[in-house]
Amino acid sequence: MCRLLGLTSAPDRARATFWLLDAPDSLDVQSHRNPDGTGLGVFAADGTPDVFRQPLAAWEDHDFAAQARHRTSTTFVAHVRHASTGRRTTANTHPFCQQGRLFAHNGVIEGLDRLEARLGSAAMRTVAGDTDSERFFALITTEITNADGDIGRGITAAARWVAENLPVYSINLVLTTPRELWALRYPDTNTLFLLRRGAGGHHGGRPLDHVDAAGTTRVRSSDLATVASAVVASEPMDEHPDWRALRPGELLRVLPGRITTTRIALPDPPAHPLTLADLRPEAAASQTAGRRAEPADSASQAGTR
Repeated sequence: MCRLLGLTSAPDRARATFWLLDAPDSLDVQSHRNPDGTGLGVFAADGTPDVFRQPLAAWEDHDFAAQARHRTSTTFVAHVRHASTGRRTTANTHPFCQQGRLFAHNGVIEGLDRLEARLGSAAMRTVAGDTDSERFFALITTEITNADGDIGRGITAAARWVAENLPVYSINLVLTTPRELWALRYPDTNTLFLLRRGAGGHHGGRPLDHVDAAGTTRVRSSDLATVASAVVASEPMDEHPDWRALRPGELLRVLPGRITTTRIALPDPPAHPLTLADLRPEAAASQTAGRRAEPADSASQAGTR
């Protein structure tokens, strides 16, 4: 399954090292589970987005660790791709950048001809690849413009249109700006978790050091021993007790200082839901590889944190 990871320490800049696997001897095995691309998006001090991405499996990608090591930013978004739609190319590798925003997606959206018709020729000229993810991002960008720059309204309008009009398996997403982190879980097919981490973590004074259960994504930051942060990930990445699952349809916004607001932006199920049995074999494989079950009580955890 594709892995999403978003991190914010805004307004503070943090130095973070991202790499794709914990144990060198598991490199080959784990990267074959997510073989189709790796990417990291950050922001320079002046707010300019900077994206490093390669359409390679981790065991082939010798540049990722060198490029991702010691990057500094106020917000980060990382993605490990298991392709469901689109060829294995740089243009199809997450994260994507549009109008100074960074975006990564985990899921499957079908009916792309209808989505392209909704976008129109002008918006389609901003799409470089052939993934459902980049087209969905283009729709979000269009709706943000229609909403006079309101990111929350834009995400909600785009996601609702997709949910009402297209076959959907999952549209989990992370979107970042230099100061904000947004995330949406929809519907309940794939998990997405939030951790609001105080400076030094649960025990105080400790750097951030996270790795997911599959070993496909890891982030380490000594700066976060003294700076508060928030992390959104496809699954809990350590044993911290405060990880919580976003509820289906929940839209999350994290502002500087970990100021967090949430709401149920999509209360209704998709009009045309897809199951694994409905998906093309490659799409189904992308959504099941390395999947970890959601804790039984996580979905019932609710409220703004």
